[in-house]
Amino acid sequence: MTTNVLILLNLPEKVRMQYFDGIREKFPELKLDVVDHVSKVGPYIADTNVLITFGPQLADRADEVFAAARNLKWVQALGTGVDNIADRPTLAKDVLLTSIRGIHGAPVSEAAMLSMLAFSRDFPRVLRNQDRHVWDRWPARLLSGKTVGIFGVGSIAESLAPRCKAFGMKVVGISSATRELANFDQMKNSADLKGAVRELDYLVLLTPYTPRSHHIINAEILAAMKPSAFLVNLARGGVVDEKALQQALTEGKIAGAALDVFSQEPLPEDSPFWAMKNVIVTAHFGGFYDRYANDALPVIEQNLRCFLAGDTRNMINLVART
Repeated sequence: MTTNVLILLNLPEKVRMQYFDGIREKFPELKLDVVDHVSKVGPYIADTNVLITFGPQLADRADEVFAAARNLKWVQALGTGVDNIADRPTLAKDVLLTSIRGIHGAPVSEAAMLSMLAFSRDFPRVLRNQDRHVWDRWPARLLSGKTVGIFGVGSIAESLAPRCKAFGMKVVGISSATRELANFDQMKNSADLKGAVRELDYLVLLTPYTPRSHHIINAEILAAMKPSAFLVNLARGGVVDEKALQQALTEGKIAGAALDVFSQEPLPEDSPFWAMKNVIVTAHFGGFYDRYANDALPVIEQNLRCFLAGDTRNMINLVART
Protein backbone atom coordinates (compact mmCIF):
# COMPACT_ATOMS: atom_id res chain seq x y z
CA MET A 1 0.00 0.00 0.00
CA THR A 2 1.43 3.39 -1.03
CA THR A 3 2.18 5.96 1.67
CA ASN A 4 1.05 9.47 0.71
CA VAL A 5 3.25 12.32 1.93
CA LEU A 6 2.26 15.97 1.59
CA ILE A 7 4.74 18.80 2.08
CA LEU A 8 3.14 22.17 2.89
CA LEU A 9 5.69 24.98 2.75
CA ASN A 10 5.03 28.62 2.02
CA LEU A 11 8.71 29.21 1.26
CA PRO A 12 10.73 29.90 -1.91
CA GLU A 13 10.49 27.12 -4.49
CA LYS A 14 14.18 26.32 -4.11
CA VAL A 15 13.64 25.58 -0.42
CA ARG A 16 10.50 23.52 -1.02
CA MET A 17 12.33 21.44 -3.59
CA GLN A 18 15.19 20.75 -1.18
CA TYR A 19 12.75 18.82 0.98
CA PHE A 20 10.98 17.23 -1.99
CA ASP A 21 14.19 16.10 -3.71
CA GLY A 22 15.84 14.96 -0.47
CA ILE A 23 12.88 12.72 0.42
CA ARG A 24 12.34 11.53 -3.15
CA GLU A 25 15.99 10.42 -3.42
CA LYS A 26 15.83 8.27 -0.28
CA PHE A 27 12.21 7.08 -0.58
CA PRO A 28 11.25 6.73 -4.26
CA GLU A 29 8.36 4.44 -3.32
CA LEU A 30 6.40 7.24 -1.63
CA LYS A 31 3.69 9.26 -3.32
CA LEU A 32 5.08 12.70 -2.63
CA ASP A 33 3.31 16.02 -3.24
CA VAL A 34 4.22 19.59 -2.33
CA VAL A 35 2.09 22.74 -2.08
CA ASP A 36 3.07 26.29 -1.26
CA HIS A 37 -0.03 27.44 0.62
CA VAL A 38 -2.60 25.93 2.96
CA SER A 39 -5.34 26.87 0.51
CA LYS A 40 -3.91 24.33 -1.96
CA VAL A 41 -4.05 21.17 0.17
CA GLY A 42 -7.58 20.27 -0.97
CA PRO A 43 -6.76 17.77 -3.75
CA TYR A 44 -4.36 15.85 -1.50
CA ILE A 45 -5.35 16.10 2.15
CA ALA A 46 -8.01 13.38 2.29
CA ASP A 47 -5.48 10.74 1.21
CA THR A 48 -2.49 12.16 3.07
CA ASN A 49 -0.84 9.80 5.53
CA VAL A 50 2.11 12.04 6.44
CA LEU A 51 2.02 15.84 6.60
CA ILE A 52 5.30 17.78 6.71
CA THR A 53 4.93 21.47 7.59
CA PHE A 54 5.44 24.28 10.08
CA GLY A 55 2.52 24.86 12.45
CA PRO A 56 2.17 28.58 11.64
CA GLN A 57 1.84 27.78 7.94
CA LEU A 58 -1.50 26.13 8.61
CA ALA A 59 -2.65 29.62 9.63
CA ASP A 60 -6.28 29.78 10.79
CA ARG A 61 -7.24 26.77 8.66
CA ALA A 62 -5.52 24.12 10.79
CA ASP A 63 -8.78 22.66 12.12
CA GLU A 64 -10.24 22.56 8.62
CA VAL A 65 -7.14 20.76 7.30
CA PHE A 66 -7.05 18.18 10.08
CA ALA A 67 -10.78 17.52 9.86
CA ALA A 68 -10.34 16.72 6.17
CA ALA A 69 -7.25 14.55 6.75
CA ARG A 70 -9.17 11.32 7.27
CA ASN A 71 -6.15 9.08 6.65
CA LEU A 72 -3.53 11.11 8.47
CA LYS A 73 -1.17 9.03 10.65
CA TRP A 74 1.73 11.37 11.37
CA VAL A 75 2.63 15.07 11.29
CA GLN A 76 6.28 16.04 11.05
CA ALA A 77 6.53 19.61 12.32
CA LEU A 78 9.53 21.35 10.80
CA GLY A 79 10.04 23.67 13.75
CA THR A 80 10.74 23.13 17.41
CA GLY A 81 7.29 24.48 18.29
CA VAL A 82 4.17 22.39 17.65
CA ASP A 83 1.53 25.04 18.38
CA ASN A 84 -1.27 25.15 15.81
CA ILE A 85 -0.80 21.38 15.46
CA ALA A 86 -0.79 19.73 18.89
CA ASP A 87 -3.42 22.12 20.21
CA ARG A 88 -5.91 21.64 17.36
CA PRO A 89 -9.00 19.68 18.53
CA THR A 90 -9.58 18.23 15.05
CA LEU A 91 -6.19 16.48 15.02
CA ALA A 92 -7.07 12.88 15.87
CA LYS A 93 -5.60 11.63 19.13
CA ASP A 94 -3.86 8.69 17.46
CA VAL A 95 -1.94 10.86 14.98
CA LEU A 96 1.78 10.84 15.72
CA LEU A 97 3.55 14.18 16.07
CA THR A 98 7.28 14.84 15.80
CA SER A 99 9.30 18.04 15.71
CA ILE A 100 12.70 19.31 14.66
CA ARG A 101 14.82 20.14 17.69
CA GLY A 102 18.47 20.87 18.32
CA ILE A 103 19.22 22.90 15.16
CA HIS A 104 17.86 26.30 16.20
CA GLY A 105 20.42 27.35 18.79
CA ALA A 106 22.82 29.21 16.50
CA PRO A 107 20.34 30.95 14.17
CA VAL A 108 17.93 32.11 16.88
CA SER A 109 20.80 33.22 19.11
CA GLU A 110 22.31 35.23 16.27
CA ALA A 111 18.91 36.80 15.58
CA ALA A 112 18.69 37.83 19.24
CA MET A 113 22.18 39.31 19.17
CA LEU A 114 21.36 41.16 15.94
CA SER A 115 18.29 42.73 17.55
CA MET A 116 20.12 43.79 20.69
CA LEU A 117 23.03 45.24 18.72
CA ALA A 118 20.63 47.05 16.39
CA PHE A 119 18.98 48.76 19.34
CA SER A 120 22.23 49.50 21.17
CA ARG A 121 23.61 51.23 18.05
CA ASP A 122 20.21 52.60 16.94
CA PHE A 123 20.78 50.92 13.60
CA PRO A 124 17.24 51.57 12.27
CA ARG A 125 18.11 55.27 12.50
CA VAL A 126 21.34 54.60 10.59
CA LEU A 127 19.38 53.00 7.74
CA ARG A 128 16.81 55.80 7.67
CA ASN A 129 19.62 58.35 7.48
CA GLN A 130 21.28 56.43 4.66
CA ASP A 131 18.04 56.45 2.69
CA ARG A 132 17.85 60.24 3.16
CA HIS A 133 21.60 60.81 2.58
CA VAL A 134 21.94 62.28 6.08
CA TRP A 135 25.30 62.32 7.90
CA ASP A 136 24.55 62.15 11.62
CA ARG A 137 26.53 60.86 14.59
CA TRP A 138 25.64 59.89 18.15
CA PRO A 139 27.27 57.89 20.93
CA ALA A 140 26.45 54.19 20.85
CA ARG A 141 25.16 52.34 23.87
CA LEU A 142 27.11 49.19 24.71
CA LEU A 143 25.85 45.71 25.39
CA SER A 144 28.75 45.32 27.77
CA GLY A 145 27.51 45.79 31.31
CA LYS A 146 23.86 45.41 30.38
CA THR A 147 21.50 42.75 31.77
CA VAL A 148 19.60 40.42 29.46
CA GLY A 149 16.76 38.22 30.64
CA ILE A 150 16.01 35.09 28.64
CA PHE A 151 12.45 33.92 29.22
CA GLY A 152 12.29 30.23 28.34
CA VAL A 153 15.43 28.32 29.27
CA GLY A 154 15.83 25.43 26.84
CA SER A 155 18.49 24.43 24.34
CA ILE A 156 18.23 27.71 22.40
CA ALA A 157 18.69 29.75 25.58
CA GLU A 158 21.73 27.64 26.43
CA SER A 159 23.19 28.62 23.06
CA LEU A 160 22.31 32.29 23.49
CA ALA A 161 23.69 32.71 27.01
CA PRO A 162 27.42 32.28 26.18
CA ARG A 163 27.07 34.65 23.23
CA CYS A 164 25.66 37.27 25.58
CA LYS A 165 28.48 36.62 28.06
CA ALA A 166 31.01 37.13 25.25
CA PHE A 167 29.64 40.67 24.91
CA GLY A 168 30.09 41.27 28.65
CA MET A 169 26.41 41.02 29.54
CA LYS A 170 24.85 39.75 32.74
CA VAL A 171 22.55 36.85 31.85
CA VAL A 172 19.37 36.10 33.81
CA GLY A 173 17.35 32.99 32.99
CA ILE A 174 13.59 33.08 33.60
CA SER A 175 11.96 29.67 33.82
CA SER A 176 9.30 27.69 35.64
CA ALA A 177 12.03 25.19 36.57
CA THR A 178 14.96 27.13 38.00
CA ARG A 179 18.31 25.39 38.04
CA GLU A 180 21.98 26.26 37.83
CA LEU A 181 23.30 26.40 34.28
CA ALA A 182 26.61 27.45 32.80
CA ASN A 183 26.75 31.03 31.47
CA PHE A 184 23.71 32.13 33.48
CA ASP A 185 24.52 34.57 36.27
CA GLN A 186 21.12 34.20 37.88
CA MET A 187 17.93 32.18 37.51
CA LYS A 188 14.49 33.55 38.37
CA ASN A 189 11.17 31.79 38.54
CA SER A 190 8.63 32.77 35.91
CA ALA A 191 5.95 32.63 38.60
CA ASP A 192 7.25 36.10 39.53
CA LEU A 193 7.69 37.37 35.99
CA LYS A 194 6.82 40.90 37.02
CA GLY A 195 9.65 40.94 39.53
CA ALA A 196 12.03 39.19 37.17
CA VAL A 197 11.82 41.85 34.44
CA ARG A 198 12.31 44.94 36.61
CA GLU A 199 16.08 45.28 36.25
CA LEU A 200 16.48 43.99 32.70
CA ASP A 201 17.87 46.04 29.83
CA TYR A 202 16.77 43.43 27.29
CA LEU A 203 14.06 40.77 27.58
CA VAL A 204 14.40 37.97 25.02
CA LEU A 205 11.36 35.72 24.64
CA LEU A 206 12.05 32.06 23.80
CA THR A 207 9.24 30.43 25.77
CA PRO A 208 6.95 27.98 23.94
CA TYR A 209 3.44 29.12 23.12
CA THR A 210 0.84 27.24 25.17
CA PRO A 211 -2.50 28.21 26.72
CA ARG A 212 -0.55 29.11 29.88
CA SER A 213 1.81 31.45 28.02
CA HIS A 214 -0.91 33.19 25.99
CA HIS A 215 -0.40 36.97 26.43
CA ILE A 216 1.91 36.31 29.36
CA ILE A 217 3.73 39.48 28.33
CA ASN A 218 0.86 41.85 29.07
CA ALA A 219 0.36 45.46 30.16
CA GLU A 220 1.34 44.65 33.76
CA ILE A 221 4.63 43.03 32.75
CA LEU A 222 5.47 45.77 30.26
CA ALA A 223 4.77 48.43 32.91
CA ALA A 224 7.20 46.66 35.26
CA MET A 225 10.07 46.94 32.74
CA LYS A 226 12.45 49.88 32.73
CA PRO A 227 11.56 52.69 30.27
CA SER A 228 15.00 52.14 28.75
CA ALA A 229 14.47 48.40 28.24
CA PHE A 230 13.93 46.55 24.96
CA LEU A 231 11.78 43.51 24.18
CA VAL A 232 12.92 40.86 21.67
CA ASN A 233 10.26 38.31 20.68
CA LEU A 234 11.62 35.19 18.95
CA ALA A 235 9.04 32.86 20.50
CA ARG A 236 5.48 33.15 19.15
CA GLY A 237 3.22 36.13 18.60
CA GLY A 238 0.60 34.85 21.02
CA VAL A 239 3.02 35.13 23.93
CA VAL A 240 2.66 38.93 23.76
CA ASP A 241 -0.48 41.02 24.16
CA GLU A 242 0.15 43.08 21.02
CA LYS A 243 -2.35 45.83 21.85
CA ALA A 244 -0.71 46.32 25.23
CA LEU A 245 2.71 46.34 23.56
CA GLN A 246 1.63 48.97 21.03
CA GLN A 247 0.40 51.16 23.87
CA ALA A 248 3.57 50.65 25.92
CA LEU A 249 5.74 51.58 22.93
CA THR A 250 3.63 54.64 22.12
CA GLU A 251 3.68 55.87 25.71
CA GLY A 252 7.40 55.21 26.20
CA LYS A 253 6.91 52.59 28.89
CA ILE A 254 9.64 50.57 27.15
CA ALA A 255 12.22 51.85 24.67
CA GLY A 256 11.58 49.48 21.78
CA ALA A 257 10.76 46.01 20.53
CA ALA A 258 12.23 43.64 17.94
CA LEU A 259 9.40 41.42 16.74
CA ASP A 260 10.01 38.36 14.58
CA VAL A 261 6.66 36.68 15.30
CA PHE A 262 3.09 37.93 15.42
CA SER A 263 -0.38 36.71 16.33
CA GLN A 264 -1.32 37.06 12.66
CA GLU A 265 1.23 36.19 9.99
CA PRO A 266 2.01 37.65 7.54
CA LEU A 267 1.74 40.84 9.57
CA PRO A 268 -1.20 42.82 8.08
CA GLU A 269 -0.25 45.88 6.05
CA ASP A 270 -2.29 48.11 8.36
CA SER A 271 -0.55 46.94 11.54
CA PRO A 272 0.77 49.91 13.58
CA PHE A 273 4.03 48.03 14.14
CA TRP A 274 5.19 48.74 10.57
CA ALA A 275 5.35 52.49 11.12
CA MET A 276 6.72 52.58 14.67
CA LYS A 277 10.29 53.88 14.69
CA ASN A 278 11.08 52.06 17.93
CA VAL A 279 10.10 48.68 16.45
CA ILE A 280 12.09 46.30 14.27
CA VAL A 281 9.83 43.99 12.25
CA THR A 282 11.21 40.78 10.74
CA ALA A 283 9.23 38.13 8.89
CA HIS A 284 9.50 35.13 11.23
CA PHE A 285 12.98 34.16 10.13
CA GLY A 286 14.79 34.06 13.45
CA GLY A 287 15.36 30.32 13.15
CA PHE A 288 15.37 30.18 9.34
CA TYR A 289 18.82 29.90 7.79
CA ASP A 290 20.57 28.74 4.63
CA ARG A 291 21.30 25.19 5.85
CA TYR A 292 17.94 24.58 7.54
CA ALA A 293 16.68 21.95 5.09
CA ASN A 294 20.05 20.18 5.12
CA ASP A 295 19.97 19.97 8.90
CA ALA A 296 16.28 19.00 9.13
CA LEU A 297 16.27 16.30 6.43
CA PRO A 298 18.27 13.70 8.43
CA VAL A 299 15.60 13.85 11.17
CA ILE A 300 12.80 13.52 8.61
CA GLU A 301 14.56 10.62 6.88
CA GLN A 302 15.15 8.75 10.14
CA ASN A 303 11.53 9.24 11.15
CA LEU A 304 10.29 8.10 7.75
CA ARG A 305 12.35 4.91 8.00
CA CYS A 306 10.92 4.18 11.43
CA PHE A 307 7.37 5.05 10.38
CA LEU A 308 7.48 2.87 7.27
CA ALA A 309 8.93 -0.02 9.30
CA GLY A 310 6.27 0.32 11.99
CA ASP A 311 8.96 1.22 14.52
CA THR A 312 7.30 4.39 15.77
CA ARG A 313 8.84 4.19 19.25
CA ASN A 314 12.24 5.05 17.80
CA MET A 315 11.10 8.10 15.88
CA ILE A 316 13.10 11.21 16.78
CA ASN A 317 11.53 14.05 18.79
CA LEU A 318 8.19 12.40 19.41
CA VAL A 319 5.84 14.88 21.03
CA ALA A 320 3.67 13.57 23.83
CA ARG A 321 0.04 14.56 23.32
CA THR A 322 -2.42 14.71 26.19
